[in-house]
Amino acid sequence: MIIDGHCHAGEGDRMTAPWNTNAAIEPYLRRARAAGIARTVVVSAFHSNYATANANVARIIARYPGRLIGFVFVHATRDAGCIFRMVREAVRKWRFRGIKIHGSEAMPTREVCEAARAFRLPIFVDVVSRPEVIDMLAPEFPDVNFIVAHLGSYTDDWRAHQQVVYQIARYPNVYADTSAVRRFDYIVEAVKRAGPGKLLLVLGKKVEKCAFYAAF
Repeated sequence: MIIDGHCHAGEGDRMTAPWNTNAAIEPYLRRARAAGIARTVVVSAFHSNYATANANVARIIARYPGRLIGFVFVHATRDAGCIFRMVREAVRKWRFRGIKIHGSEAMPTREVCEAARAFRLPIFVDVVSRPEVIDMLAPEFPDVNFIVAHLGSYTDDWRAHQQVVYQIARYPNVYADTSAVRRFDYIVEAVKRAGPGKLLLVLGKKVEKCAFYAAF
């Protein structure tokens, strides 16, 4: 089975850029089928109200049973005090299987990490070229898996890629995905240093090596 670990779905409400306007799932699904992708992890587009956005993602997932896997998107500061409840609802009501945080909004907090620990979920985090935060999170919460989006940088920051390569090799609970990575030598280096089981985006038969996929 091939699993795509990074896809946005649903409408955003800010409408200032593609990533907070609309992420229609149907064009993606057509491409995924053509590529042989069987299942896909989906998270909301950027939104000013993630309770609303996550419910919308749940409705999208319900239209494609067995095809999509939901992660609950939270804003670590704006949703402070409500994160445990939001995660609990997503897990119990919609069977979501992870937490998404975007560093451009707020980095993961202790509240987010404790919710992940309580429900045994991975945290999928875009560190926006600031991978040093992983050096605080990973040892503080060794029983929580952290998945670093874009090998640490969507903006082609080679220094961030390099540091994340070291982190996935150093910490047993740190993984990375390769979406939008254009400096391919760092993907090669990551495989050499950490092994293919620490890199996610499209995975085949070795998904059991990552606790992120343990429930599939």
